Amino acid sequence: MPEQSELIQLSKGDTVDHFLMIRKFELRTTKAGKNFLSLELGDRSTTIGCNVWSDTNGYAIIERSGGTGIVIKVEGMIDEYQGSPQIKTSKIRLTKESDNISPSDFLPKSVHNPDDMESEFLARIDKINNSFLRALLNSIFSDERLAKFKKAPAGKSWHHGYIHGLIEHTLEIIKICDLMCDFHEELNRDLLVSGAMLHDFGKTEELSYDSAFEYTDRGKLVGHIVICASIVESEIKLIDDFPEELKNLLLHLVLSHQGKLEYASPVVPKIPEAIALYQADELSAKVNAYLGVLASEMGNAGLWTRFHNLAQTDLFRSDSTREEEKNINGSLFD
Repeated sequence: MPEQSELIQLSKGDTVDHFLMIRKFELRTTKAGKNFLSLELGDRSTTIGCNVWSDTNGYAIIERSGGTGIVIKVEGMIDEYQGSPQIKTSKIRLTKESDNISPSDFLPKSVHNPDDMESEFLARIDKINNSFLRALLNSIFSDERLAKFKKAPAGKSWHHGYIHGLIEHTLEIIKICDLMCDFHEELNRDLLVSGAMLHDFGKTEELSYDSAFEYTDRGKLVGHIVICASIVESEIKLIDDFPEELKNLLLHLVLSHQGKLEYASPVVPKIPEAIALYQADELSAKVNAYLGVLASEMGNAGLWTRFHNLAQTDLFRSDSTREEEKNINGSLFD
């Protein structure tokens, strides 16, 4: 891909002359009846909103192209709307073969080595003492399914929303759960760690991530929690004499890991290991998300970020945050 400055480094008034991926594409109409395209355009570093109002600015080009997941060449400048950066376009075109552009160049990636994370993850499976759980994990995390797990993001944008984000997020939770077992010896470490490893595995089928991150049809219709529970139950049937109670406890961890019915968990946590997993998941996800918010506004010179709907607050940018934020990827993984 041709060299270009990262979007996150640009401020209001800076020129945009970039190849960018369309992350979101929506045709809208003003109260006055005027149509426009509402876009989110991004590179590896961040995503910025952009409204396209007329054919002269590439409206028809984008509409015909299919929108989400394609890469376009954008000329214009960084503007601002209601406190948020926005790209004001002057010219848009589709990419050409000679541009030498690959959609994968525009996907954010974990800063951590995926092979190292895979090795650590597999080594943690080997530490599972329960032979039934270890056999189940080795069966699920193998071959093509392991490769998908290693590559997948943990979400579209809110937390660990980048390539290799799912395995990074899972390793964080494993470490938190291991620590809780050190504090509370009454917890079943093998059960809790196995639940941590499996809890979001369904996201490998819930999300597509070859270009822009999107939900698959199966992801929208079934969801990652039920997808994972279905895979776990099917694999358990292939293991002779797998204990019924152990199966039910493990499925309970998967089904309850989002903590509340209104958060899409089919059941609420009803054993100590389940509440530990839920809170570990919350800790990993929210710290990563908040660090990601700070990183996304690296060019902001103010003490406060803009208001973020998902966080339901603006965030304070301390002196140490502003000093270090160029290195922020939003991860707890060491």
